[in-house]
Amino acid sequence: MVSEVQHHWLNRKRFVLYVGAFALVYLILAAGILVQSSLLDPKGFPLGFDFRVFWSAAQLAAQGHPEAAYDLSRLHVVVHAFNPEVREGSYGWFYPPHYFLLITPLAWFPYNSAYLLFMMVGLVAYGVVIRAICPRPETLWVLLGFSGLWINLLTGQNGFLTAAAGGGALLLLESHPLLSGVMIGLLSCKPQLALLFPVALLARGAWKPLIAAVCSAVFLMLISVALLGMETFRAWQGSLGLAKTFLEVGGTRFWMRMPTFFSFSHLSGASILQSYGIHALVGIVVMGLTWLTWRRCRNPDLRYAQLTAGTLLISPYVLIYDLTWLALPIAWMAKAGLEYGWKRGEREVLALAWLLPAFMMAMSHLYPLQLGGWCVLALFAMISYRAWHAEPT
Repeated sequence: MVSEVQHHWLNRKRFVLYVGAFALVYLILAAGILVQSSLLDPKGFPLGFDFRVFWSAAQLAAQGHPEAAYDLSRLHVVVHAFNPEVREGSYGWFYPPHYFLLITPLAWFPYNSAYLLFMMVGLVAYGVVIRAICPRPETLWVLLGFSGLWINLLTGQNGFLTAAAGGGALLLLESHPLLSGVMIGLLSCKPQLALLFPVALLARGAWKPLIAAVCSAVFLMLISVALLGMETFRAWQGSLGLAKTFLEVGGTRFWMRMPTFFSFSHLSGASILQSYGIHALVGIVVMGLTWLTWRRCRNPDLRYAQLTAGTLLISPYVLIYDLTWLALPIAWMAKAGLEYGWKRGEREVLALAWLLPAFMMAMSHLYPLQLGGWCVLALFAMISYRAWHAEPT
């Protein structure tokens, strides 16, 4: 095995070199953006397009009008006040009301301070979870060269927090099932990323975390209604129609940033209904394979890798910044490969997944073909194959 590792094209020396090169490129690009931003130049643009929406929604909630965030025209007034260049209709607010429990404190800070706080807290949690999955010296170095990290950082999205919650929940599943369930319940703030977890837990007969997840999600919803009122809950329900409209008529540039089979199908000429059908078929296969793997595979790392990869294949509403989740299955598979040896093609698939966010960003400006879903599916299939031939634990 040592000889095979040394002679593989992705040996340790090349691996360190490639990762360092990508990290350096991203650092240079980030520095250039930073220089032009309002963090360093009072006349520069505010960092984090999506965070501008988060912070504006937090302002409305702090003023006692959280329901206004779901009204696009009222939300735009706040966004436009500090960023006049943003076009109304290029964003929306679709998060469940209990997401306000997380973001409302951001309104206490100026925009730049709130952005840095939100990003740094999420990034630290994300790094801790990835390092805990694969506790090796080079883990954080690899993470630094992962484009998914930089895309989430520059868009100001919540990918760090959702990935940390999902990965952390799985790390605690065996030792602290109730706490694990609570962390899964926290994903109800972005429910499309929690859809596969109940399938896995039911297949495993993990009743404690499943019940804790349901109870914590219900509790969060009830406490948000108690604090924010039913009007906010109804406004959120009404906003879901706009979210569906965004998905269906978002346009080529929007779909090119959605690594889903819905986007692939629609960009390839399928109708909306056909695209939903193709995506649903993939989702059913993913759920079935997840069920079977969680029933028969004894290696928890492979189960967790499969679940976190499959999470990105279930919902049609997954965007490029959600690919921060890819670091989770990559880390678990890297751990398995380093402990038990690599199977043919595994390192190539992991390298492709690691490059996917940057590849998607480049393709969105070059050619309207969405291959992100196929890449994630290849990762999911590779993990599933290994899980079905897993070594005893």
